[in-house]
Amino acid sequence: MLIIPAIDLKDGQCVRLKQGRMEDATSYGDDPVAMAARWVEAGARRLHLVDLNGAFEGKPMNGDAVTAIARAYPNLPIQIGGGIRSAETIEHYLSAGVSYVIIGTKAVKEPAFVGEMCRAFPGHVIVGLDAKDGYVATDGWAEVSTVKATELAKRFANDGVSSIVYTDIARDGMMQGVNVEATAALAREGGLPVIASGGVTNLDDITALCEVADSGILGAITGRAIYEGSLDVAEAQRLSDQLTGGGS
Repeated sequence: MLIIPAIDLKDGQCVRLKQGRMEDATSYGDDPVAMAARWVEAGARRLHLVDLNGAFEGKPMNGDAVTAIARAYPNLPIQIGGGIRSAETIEHYLSAGVSYVIIGTKAVKEPAFVGEMCRAFPGHVIVGLDAKDGYVATDGWAEVSTVKATELAKRFANDGVSSIVYTDIARDGMMQGVNVEATAALAREGGLPVIASGGVTNLDDITALCEVADSGILGAITGRAIYEGSLDVAEAQRLSDQLTGGGS
């Protein structure tokens, strides 16, 4: 199970939000490439980038920073989310060296788009499902839909989606622990590998996820915890390798 550091980009800065609120941002630096270097040196095998401005604007707004990180680490798998709502955007990111694009809002509002993009860019599409009480939220979490995350995941299982990034909004950035039960249930019922996100706080969370990793949990994204020191990336990856039988 991969430990995946998150770098959230807002106005060119590396920040973390609480429950997706743009007005509740903590800045951790103004050099995204240096931040990426920090996590790579700690042993990260994949990075999770989020264009926060893009998520609200519906188009890439921090593309230069994303491209700079991808060029600095051409052999490192990088996944990017936030404002990815067109084939042109996906093509731009993949040509810049990004490995995976995460389709979130558009996947909920136009599910057929996901299948089209999987056919156009096979192996490079991840769907981001952000849920509150099990129901999917969109538009930077401003809107909560009537669609259950598990039902949507099932729909995408046959489209060629490589994995699902599942975020429990209530826990994101709150340092309250990951929702292990909901994450494992989505992996089992949805039929796709799941990357856990939201609330990963310490080694206890990593242990809990590893215990259910065989249900289909590919990795765990962590943000605020690694910036504030309650989780060490290298230590977490070592523990995960030990409990799940090695990395990937």
